[in-house]
Amino acid sequence: MSDDDRPTVPYWHLHTDEDGVSRQVRCHMTEFEKKSMQPPAAPQWQGKKHHDGMTVMVTVQPPHWEGTWHENPAPQWIVPLSGRWFVESMDGTRVEMGPGEISFGEDQGTRERDGRKGHKSGTIGDEPAVLMVIQFDTPRDETTPCRFS
Repeated sequence: MSDDDRPTVPYWHLHTDEDGVSRQVRCHMTEFEKKSMQPPAAPQWQGKKHHDGMTVMVTVQPPHWEGTWHENPAPQWIVPLSGRWFVESMDGTRVEMGPGEISFGEDQGTRERDGRKGHKSGTIGDEPAVLMVIQFDTPRDETTPCRFS
């Protein structure tokens, strides 16, 4: 990758639309700058930084686990470390993810429809899904899809 070839990193954005329905859209992070993380380390592509208090945890969903409909407790990045999991939004979109795929959950403020509010998620297959969850302490005013692009 040359200095002119900025990377793009895909992620799924689970968000609430203006009608209170959760939806998922495929987005790409594109704002990268090539610089050293800490000199004298060699330069690498770094994405835009977000400063906020954070809560970081690892959660393990047992094999065949399935949660009920709920909203994310806070805007949060979800990064699968092992296993596979899914997220189903109120619009019927079901996204399945494994290691190396990223989701940003931001479906706060949905309105219940047909027994659905927020999203449903669960484990796929016979092994646990190990997920790293990075929650923002402060909700954002701007919650438009692909806002990290």
